[in-house]
Amino acid sequence: MKRWLIWLPFIAFAAVLWLVAAELTRPADRTVRSRLVGQALPGFSLPAAVPGKPGLDARAFRIGEPRLLNIFASWCVPCAAEAPQLAALARAGVPIDAIAIRDKPEDVARFLARYGDPFRAIGADQTSAVQLALGSSGVPETFVIDGQGRIVEQHIGDLRAEDVARLTALVKGAR
Repeated sequence: MKRWLIWLPFIAFAAVLWLVAAELTRPADRTVRSRLVGQALPGFSLPAAVPGKPGLDARAFRIGEPRLLNIFASWCVPCAAEAPQLAALARAGVPIDAIAIRDKPEDVARFLARYGDPFRAIGADQTSAVQLALGSSGVPETFVIDGQGRIVEQHIGDLRAEDVARLTALVKGAR
């Protein structure tokens, strides 16, 4: 009986070691999800990010028309990568508004000239205050907003070709 007790510390150590190794091999999910999904869009009013395109006000999202709200920046490489998917969504009739984060008007204009402009309105969020109020932690992020101004879904990261059909269906079904 005493011989068995000698192995107990080794067994406990091996169990702890196995648990630590299992946790270290599992990738951590560092995604920060918005707690506002399912809730009303917070109030905001942003000036135009580029001349010739209107700024953005949260009241515009409560007029009965579902749409996407894309958060991007001209300095963001994944934002450029998702540009073809945003163009495809716009061609499919999905209304898209945007918020440009910590950006200069001339840089946003160059970005839009190079990668396309699927946006109806672009607000300038120079301090990321609206971005943080939305629960967004980075760029790009896209929110599906229903016609009453509620956040239906949050897509973190760049949009991929396989996301276009799903987001189109979500927007068209979010009346």
